[in-house]
Amino acid sequence: MEYVAWFKDLNKNSLGVAGGKGTNLGIMFNLGLPVPAGFVVTAQTYAEFIEKTGIQEKIMSLLNGLDIEDTAKLQEAAKQIQSLIQGREVPNEIAEAIVENYDALGASKESSEEMLEVKEPFVAVRSSATAEDLPEASFAGQQATFLNVKGKNNIVKAVQACWASLFTARAIYYREKNNFPHDKVLIAVVVQKMVNSETSGVMFTINPATNNTKEIIIEAVYGLGEMIVSGQANPDMYVVNKETQEIEKIEVRKQEMGMFRNAAGENEQRKIEIKLQDKRIVDDKQVKELARLGKKIEEHYGKPQDIEWAIERNEILIVQARAVTTYKEVKPVMEEAKEQVEEQKKILVKGETASGGVYSGPVKLIQDSSELDKVEKGDVLVTTMTTPDMVPAMQKAGAIVTNEGGMTCHAAIVSREMGIPCIVGTEHGTEMLKEGQIVTVHATRGIVYEGKIEIEEKKEAAFKEVTAVGRPVTATEIKVIVSLPENAEKAAEEHNPDGVGLVRLEFIIAEGGVHPAQYIRENKDEEYVNLLVIALRKIAMTFKDKPVWVRNSDIRTDEYRNLEGGDQEPHETDPMIGWHAIRRLLDEPRILKAEFMAIKKLHSEGLTSLGVMLPFVINVDEVKKAKEIMREVGLEPCKDVEFGVMVETPASCWVIEEICKEGIDFVSFGTNDLTQLTLGIDRNNERLSNLFDEMHPAVLGEIARVIKVCRKYNVKTSICGQAGSRPEMADFLVHQGIDSISANMDAVEKIRLVVAKTEKKLLLDAAVNDLEEEDREEDMDKEEE
Repeated sequence: MEYVAWFKDLNKNSLGVAGGKGTNLGIMFNLGLPVPAGFVVTAQTYAEFIEKTGIQEKIMSLLNGLDIEDTAKLQEAAKQIQSLIQGREVPNEIAEAIVENYDALGASKESSEEMLEVKEPFVAVRSSATAEDLPEASFAGQQATFLNVKGKNNIVKAVQACWASLFTARAIYYREKNNFPHDKVLIAVVVQKMVNSETSGVMFTINPATNNTKEIIIEAVYGLGEMIVSGQANPDMYVVNKETQEIEKIEVRKQEMGMFRNAAGENEQRKIEIKLQDKRIVDDKQVKELARLGKKIEEHYGKPQDIEWAIERNEILIVQARAVTTYKEVKPVMEEAKEQVEEQKKILVKGETASGGVYSGPVKLIQDSSELDKVEKGDVLVTTMTTPDMVPAMQKAGAIVTNEGGMTCHAAIVSREMGIPCIVGTEHGTEMLKEGQIVTVHATRGIVYEGKIEIEEKKEAAFKEVTAVGRPVTATEIKVIVSLPENAEKAAEEHNPDGVGLVRLEFIIAEGGVHPAQYIRENKDEEYVNLLVIALRKIAMTFKDKPVWVRNSDIRTDEYRNLEGGDQEPHETDPMIGWHAIRRLLDEPRILKAEFMAIKKLHSEGLTSLGVMLPFVINVDEVKKAKEIMREVGLEPCKDVEFGVMVETPASCWVIEEICKEGIDFVSFGTNDLTQLTLGIDRNNERLSNLFDEMHPAVLGEIARVIKVCRKYNVKTSICGQAGSRPEMADFLVHQGIDSISANMDAVEKIRLVVAKTEKKLLLDAAVNDLEEEDREEDMDKEEE
């Protein structure tokens, strides 16, 4: 058998031989794209290895009957299997095939090393599972990658290590949970020439900031692209017209440091020569060639692409290409008016649209929370980044501009809920905008103009459609997110939602001015209860007889230091994943008890539609302990009050069945944290905003799994994260069978229309299937006659 397949021999039908990663590299290579040369050690080679070494049966015996929920046993089994694979001698014929092809790679014409001088090139050795890119079971990221591998013995060992990585504890657990048989999964290994980048970068075949499909954006740095990914370098930027290939814009930024590979194969930072620091990194010819390649890749895949590239010895190489998942097709609006405005008015700063709209007013610069009293009604609040204790000031503002943050940062979430125009991630807003200066915040375009200008905003098409035909009726409930009592009446009157899918107690707490822990320290539990009762009463009465789900407090230790008692909060290395939510509430049960008591008081007033949900749950014990505290205040969970949990950690997705068995009425997806924790991306980091995607297959897989399990136990499912306001997410959720979707006020009508259209299509598809089934039955009856 052939143990190795080169990229040139692979095509779209090679999945069973080369796995997902190997197949995609082969496709790109055979399109004539400059992909670094390489080959794949086939999946069948791995199968022969475990058979010839006699370890296949031993592997399966260690897996049969394994209790994967017993972490110690799982890790021990994984360790034993990996030791079996790495401890066996690779049969000579397999080892020789790997080494021979490695030698050929070092001498190949495609190699950018000196052809005859380099016998042992640096290579990347990557696992490529044969089930990796199947829609029903994603295995991406489960196996290993080894970079800068050099030498014959090291290559064989790296391949063997990739085989062993098929049986990490995580991979075993993942397959078991997805009911994917271990013996059905094989693993191929990609061996590919490493690029020793002199310059590198990323390329988007649309403008990711504006969704302009006519532009290609190229970013470049010296050395390895890791400097862009990590945010350590501010890359040069080149804007190219996709059709004419003309360079429309060049922004050269000073480059003081770059990351390069040293002789030992390690990556190290080096200082860029002073004469090069302020010079262009790529010339016109290279920019246009990159744009040409980007357009070709986009045309092949049929959708905008996010491409990683590198240049070694003046040769452009494509390292990776994937779809731009954040792309949303939009129609141009008022283009002539926009151009006239830009010609006539000075642009002060640009950023990312967090909440659309246009507003003119005076700037108020806020350096920290102690200056919040400066903000008066109608001011433009400009700050580095808003914090939860700024909410009262944000309510007064006519618009908000921040230096930092992405689409799910605090400023973005709050401004959308309040309906306030907001631009985030401007980087220099606090420097470029001056105290008292009159500006126009065109948040829809992400631009702040000097002075007051009149710009007519077009209303959402969804509102026009609703006005014309009336609100559609949907089987999926459409709820709204309301955390401030002042917004409840507006939400109810304008959108007539089916209830409130999320009330955040933190906004109410911020208005009260006292940290919950301070109430407890001063034995003023009843004052905390009354604060919550007054605010929640207004929301519940506005939505009387409709469900209103209240999330228990989720206060990070760095967020509310301006509140009374907030200065006593501990300092944590990473508050985002620290002592907050249910884990803190169980450590300080009087806070949780007070919040439950507020719900009980409102229930006694007849406002029985109020339900509660526990935030940031990771195990069933947290649910049990919270129930005990609720019983102490005289409420029986799931009987006297609707009781649910937030699904915002990957852990909660994997233990959802145990939580359902314990007894809950509903779950609600918190997609901001779920996406952040699943993808390992700081959602407040504007440099990573292009990577933050709730539609990532891993996130969607978790959501689909939870909905499936909850349907089994008759537990209602909902979503209250920002993703609920995305039409593509709404479509996905309806297909999965979710019970309700909660959206921001500005997105309710749009989501209602999407859901209605999706439900209608599903009904029509079901009707067609029924008719086809009837036709088949009639045909069978005729044949029998």
